[in-house]
Amino acid sequence: MKITVRQADESDLPALLALYGELNPDDAPLPQASAHDVWERISRQRGRTVLVADAVGTLVGTADCLVMPNLTRGGRAILFVENVVVAGAAQRRGVGRLLMDAAFHLAATEGCYKVQLLAADDAYVHTFYEACGFRAAAQGFRRYVS
Repeated sequence: MKITVRQADESDLPALLALYGELNPDDAPLPQASAHDVWERISRQRGRTVLVADAVGTLVGTADCLVMPNLTRGGRAILFVENVVVAGAAQRRGVGRLLMDAAFHLAATEGCYKVQLLAADDAYVHTFYEACGFRAAAQGFRRYVS
């Protein structure tokens, strides 16, 4: 399977929504009008890149990346990665690794000093991120709004 990692565009929205459905199966589907409104905000957001893994016209994975400017570390930015998902049918074929490699490349291109993400409390997921060069270096906290 030939896979290309590229920046998503609006035509990818239906496939992205399907991937996010695999990531969060309990979420109600986002109405099309709302999805387009959110996509417009994402596409205009400076420093935001939604990466997709494209297997000859079929999206099989995605990672949402945000470069955050920073006043520490000599002004070098931080790249945050969120909403990483690989389609069930494409797992264990290197798709996640290609997405993480692309995120690291983006971070280097943007002059970031680190790439940061939160991972589910899942041993398999932790092993994957460690294999990609991440290390558990901090305790994460969340507080949901609603």
